[in-house]
Amino acid sequence: MNPTVVILAAGLGTRMKSGLAKALHPLAERPLIQHVLKAVSGIHPAKSIVVLGHQAHKVQEVLSDSGVTVVIQAEQLGTGHAVQQTTKSISAFSGPVLILCADTPLVRESTLQAVLDHHTKSKAAVTVLTTTVENPFGYGRIVRKGSRVQRIIEEKDATASQKKIREVNTGIYCFNRDFLLSSLVSLGKNNAQGEYYLPDTVALAEKKKKIVTALVCQDPDEVMGINSRYDLSRAEAIMRNRINKTLMLNGVTMLDPDTIFVGSDVSVGKDVVLYPGVRLQGKTMIGDGCTIYPGSRIADCVLKNNVTVKDYCVIEESEIASGASLGPFAHIRPKSVILENARIGNFVEIKKTRIGKGSKASHLSYIGDSIVGENVNIGAGVITCNYDGFEKHATIIEDNVFVGSDAQLVAPVKIGHDAVIAAGATITRDVPADALAISRVPQSNREEYASRRKQGKQKH
Repeated sequence: MNPTVVILAAGLGTRMKSGLAKALHPLAERPLIQHVLKAVSGIHPAKSIVVLGHQAHKVQEVLSDSGVTVVIQAEQLGTGHAVQQTTKSISAFSGPVLILCADTPLVRESTLQAVLDHHTKSKAAVTVLTTTVENPFGYGRIVRKGSRVQRIIEEKDATASQKKIREVNTGIYCFNRDFLLSSLVSLGKNNAQGEYYLPDTVALAEKKKKIVTALVCQDPDEVMGINSRYDLSRAEAIMRNRINKTLMLNGVTMLDPDTIFVGSDVSVGKDVVLYPGVRLQGKTMIGDGCTIYPGSRIADCVLKNNVTVKDYCVIEESEIASGASLGPFAHIRPKSVILENARIGNFVEIKKTRIGKGSKASHLSYIGDSIVGENVNIGAGVITCNYDGFEKHATIIEDNVFVGSDAQLVAPVKIGHDAVIAAGATITRDVPADALAISRVPQSNREEYASRRKQGKQKH
């Protein structure tokens, strides 16, 4: 029977020292709560319910396409109080109820399934996922009598001997639905924090001689809660290692995995080589056989097969076709398309431009709002002057054009196919096909000028 899932996400997270609700802090470029939802989706819940409080409207924006039911905990009076807000939604389904927090983003689908399977097999009223940690400070301790779980005691309510217990509550539970609904109305708040504790349901089950079981998670990192920026940094390292390991096992070479960042929504093909310091972000897709050299950042891009990105390039919201070469130190700005076997060299900036097959801009150029044809050569220092102070204008360069070094193409302007633009030219009018365009003062040589200048310096 499919479970009902409740995700607790009402807290601000005061230890984060942030104005942003904890559930929205990013981990591997996704809000924490989205990682939890992804794990939950794999167990096919009958319904997922998210309890919101602080910045509920902002969290709801993130959840808008997830199909979850949102309930509001207007006043935060503890985890038990949070689940009390969901009773109407829980009552609509008959399966077990799995409860977890939005700040446990590293939990795996397989672990949640194991909790459900253990709960079903043991016919328990409550199943608690626990783990063992070296330093249990701040966690609820698992109090056992023999192998039987008797209760969960919070840090502030624990005795000195109880604080030595190293088996702790992860905040992940599975409940028999009817037992949960009956227990929620029995919760009190006679504790150090004056709150309704969900873990108190364990003691209620024990009192009613119901079955309480615990499943131990062998990896404490998987169930760690994110309570501070330090915890977030630890989780980032763990998530990065997971993603990179998966990629390497699927045919990606990483020369220094600890320095390579790959976002959660990035896909990378086989035989790709990633050098140190590479950062792949957003919904980037890297095709087979690409090589990305040190220090490059690629965000929301599509790179087809066998693309080479040399050192320290920035590529954003663009498409790079097979066999193209970029960099080093190239900047490809949004809405650019670089076609097959084109070459963009060092210190070249491309913005909202289409570069045709086999064309090249090898160094120190700016090409913006342009359409560049096939087999075009753009010399060093060439600039498309696309902005007149009020509007952006287009430059069109047709096939087989040669643009000499240090030319300025003042848009709107069109250069016909097979035309030649002389070095240093300032082009303000269209150039016909197969024409030579020159715009510069004729050269004048003054004989023996250098000697006279040298003599003048000596007299001075």
